[in-house]
Amino acid sequence: MRTRLLPLLIVLMAAVLLALGVPLAVSMAAAEQQRVVVDRIDDTARFAALAQFVTEVPGGSRRTSTDERWQALRSELDNYYGVYGIRAGVFYRNGSAMANAPGDWFVPRTGELREAFDEALLSRRSHDPRQAWPWQHSRLVVASPVIRDGDVVAVVVTDSPTGPLRWRILHGWLFIGAGEVAAMLLAVGAALRLTGWVLRPVRVLDATTHDIATGRLKSRVAAAGGPPELRRLARSFNEMADHVEEVLEQQRAFVADASHQLRNPLSALLLRIELLALELPEDNEEIASVRTEGKRLAQVLDDLLDLALAEHAEADLSLTDIGALAEERLAAWTPAAAAKGVRLTGDCPATTGWADPITLSSALDAVIDNAVKFTPEGGAVEVAVSFEGETSRVVVTDTGPGLTDDELARVGDRFWRSGRHQNVKGSGLGLSITRALLEAGGGSIAYGHHEPRGLRVTVSVPRFRA
Repeated sequence: MRTRLLPLLIVLMAAVLLALGVPLAVSMAAAEQQRVVVDRIDDTARFAALAQFVTEVPGGSRRTSTDERWQALRSELDNYYGVYGIRAGVFYRNGSAMANAPGDWFVPRTGELREAFDEALLSRRSHDPRQAWPWQHSRLVVASPVIRDGDVVAVVVTDSPTGPLRWRILHGWLFIGAGEVAAMLLAVGAALRLTGWVLRPVRVLDATTHDIATGRLKSRVAAAGGPPELRRLARSFNEMADHVEEVLEQQRAFVADASHQLRNPLSALLLRIELLALELPEDNEEIASVRTEGKRLAQVLDDLLDLALAEHAEADLSLTDIGALAEERLAAWTPAAAAKGVRLTGDCPATTGWADPITLSSALDAVIDNAVKFTPEGGAVEVAVSFEGETSRVVVTDTGPGLTDDELARVGDRFWRSGRHQNVKGSGLGLSITRALLEAGGGSIAYGHHEPRGLRVTVSVPRFRA
């Protein structure tokens, strides 16, 4: 969940920072250029004041060195160009130069400079120049009119290179970018802390739920931080788990008590049946049927008691040689299989796993018993021990009738038996007891088809202790 929530928060924070940073960068660039423009306006105003009283010479005439006002204007323009590298000039309405620096500079017929010049002729300062961006090589043109007796007699024009301006804008952007990166890093750190704070109770709750789902009913959600709603959810979950455990404990106690209490009346009933049988012929079919049903009921009660104890028992795990244990159970069941005409073979190499030896022996007995019971004469039952990754396995296959897909989905349910096997001895609780015993120790039992026919049962236990 954290890997999904964290990118979303980072994207949102990046969008917010961009929404703030881009307008700030544009505003900073505009302010930097406006500062330069105001400075150029001041310069053009000063040159216009000097040019205001310079008299216009007749066409074609040359100025003399005694024209002090013109000499002062020309000196200012030359010094201005020499110090700042900014071209500046005062031009008459017809475009001829009153004074300019450098001397070969003139007003072209078209372009940005001409537009500023024509606008100044209308007695207006030139409009704000286009914004200079760091990636553009442009120049900054500012023009101001020279007014005498209410008429525009000339125009002062400055043409500035924008290299320094673009560098200052870029420098400011780098500063803003560094601030954005620092803010983003802080935001990511805050997002990590926030998601950790919010999701810590969720992770604890998920782990506890998994523990309960795998049979560790004593697990509870430990007190942790996080939002009040999640802390309240943790408390409610613990209360629910307490109630569920209490209900299951009551159910187990009821099954155990009921099976235990029913044994005495059933034993008395069977004793009376035996007494009645003494007064009947030995080959009486009814009394034989009653005896069979009574013994079957006694077996069901025993299995119910075993199931209740299995679900309540704590596993006593130890490092066990699974291969040796399977070999031992194989040898124990070989006479029974031979008596039925079933070939029982095994491949049991030395393989270790963490299991309760008694529990695993009982599970293998139940599985091998079923395999031999349902395999017809002349069939075969094979037991194979192997390991893969963190799991050790005992696989029991047979060549019996097997189960359908629907039956495989139900095998192991309490009291369930296939409709084809109702006449076979059993209570339908053996595999349920086996599954309960294995799950208590972290093991499992699975069922599948064995090709070309038969059933495949896999008993698994962990190779390493959890």
